[in-house]
Amino acid sequence: MGRNLYILAATLFLFALISFVLSATNLAHQPGSPGDVSLWRTAGLILLLLSLASALGGILTTLFEQAERRNEETRHENDRG
Repeated sequence: MGRNLYILAATLFLFALISFVLSATNLAHQPGSPGDVSLWRTAGLILLLLSLASALGGILTTLFEQAERRNEETRHENDRG
């Protein structure tokens, strides 16, 4: 599950980066473009925050899975010895 959250975080970060690039270039200033600069920056900021939250979830999930795996190994070693 942690790997899926890392992939989600990377995808959201990519979209956030694209939003920030669109807000910095002249593409967002052209007439008929979808939204204005502040909308692109807001979308980029929200996507960046979601990406960070997803990465934190992936880190915590991996951390707890590793702790559970080590606890299970210790329990099996104590049962044998």
